Amino acid sequence: MTSFDSSPTLTVWRALLALAVVFVMLATSGWTAVRNQGGPRDALAIELAAWKKTRIGARELPRADSPPQRLTAFFGSLTATQRTRLADRYPLVVGNLNGAPVTLRYRANRQSLAKSLQLERDRVGNPNLNADGHREAVRRMNRFEALMSAERQILAFDPSGPGKIAEVLGDLERAQRVSVIVPGVDTNLLTFQRTARKYSAPVGMAESLYAAERAASPRVRTAVIAWADYTAPVGVGIDSAIGRLAESGAVRLTALTGALPGDSRVALFCHSYGSVVCGVAARHLPERVGDIAVAGSPGMRAENVAGLRSQARVWAMRDSDDWIQGVPHLKVGGLGHGEDPVTPEFGARVMSAAGAVGHAGYFEPGTESVSNFAEIGVGSYSGVTCAGDDDTCRSGIYGEDA
Repeated sequence: MTSFDSSPTLTVWRALLALAVVFVMLATSGWTAVRNQGGPRDALAIELAAWKKTRIGARELPRADSPPQRLTAFFGSLTATQRTRLADRYPLVVGNLNGAPVTLRYRANRQSLAKSLQLERDRVGNPNLNADGHREAVRRMNRFEALMSAERQILAFDPSGPGKIAEVLGDLERAQRVSVIVPGVDTNLLTFQRTARKYSAPVGMAESLYAAERAASPRVRTAVIAWADYTAPVGVGIDSAIGRLAESGAVRLTALTGALPGDSRVALFCHSYGSVVCGVAARHLPERVGDIAVAGSPGMRAENVAGLRSQARVWAMRDSDDWIQGVPHLKVGGLGHGEDPVTPEFGARVMSAAGAVGHAGYFEPGTESVSNFAEIGVGSYSGVTCAGDDDTCRSGIYGEDA
């Protein structure tokens, strides 16, 4: 009689069932709520179409998706007046070009925010807008007003659909060390910053990490980027269980890291689904990315550190009450994201997450988790606290401390 216990088909169906059960459990225990991704007309696409037809003298403008080095060389060949005119005429394009001068991007994005803010004010005053549309317009208006505060440095901004955005804390052009925070599901313009549960949103995460880095090593010039410049999965669904959005996000993350000014060392801090993005990007990242640290990871689309094919050090942490530990860490037929990064089999450097509470608590001030992130961010590896009672997570790192 044939036994079905070892059947590959049965194994696959059991794995899929396990994933389905966990997704249902998470959906009913408050993981996220599925939302409509609708938004205003794609203003960036309109500007891009006009950008393609523009000339400076006899020269065509470079494609917006050109390599960062090509864009850097192009803007370097322009006069200050020419650069400013391009930013003023095509703020959504210039503000999102990895390779354009940082200060020019800040200028362009401030203009784009001003235009978007006026559009939302007009929508709020539209008597034909239904209740849901009015609420969304008010939220977007408030968000844009906050982003336009004089001290804020907006590195990327696209109001289309759910929106994409990135913000810099510190002096990116003079930084010796740059930290990039890559958030997970349900990240968009409206969730980029929160008042309640402040440190579960990208801006709060960045503020907490930046303060911790300055406390850890005041003499090191640091900058932190709250990077929500990719389309993240919305709620519990197939997009959060597969790698499609992570793959497109990885392309954008690689472009960002390849375009950062100067010769700063870079560390990535990847939370939840953001660690999937970082895992997919790992093999394509420039050499200046020396560290990839993940927290609350569902997997990195690899079975071990070697499978990431990256020269960067890979760190991982998970709090003991993080529900992500209930997600099956497997990859079957495109579903799932592979081995759990905190297991010995994966081979990451496992850090302590003491003080973090739940899946969204890793960047709370005063936690050992954010302190460990800060030590990595400033290159002070001897200050990292390992998950166990020994120092194995720091082994083999010599002469790296700032």
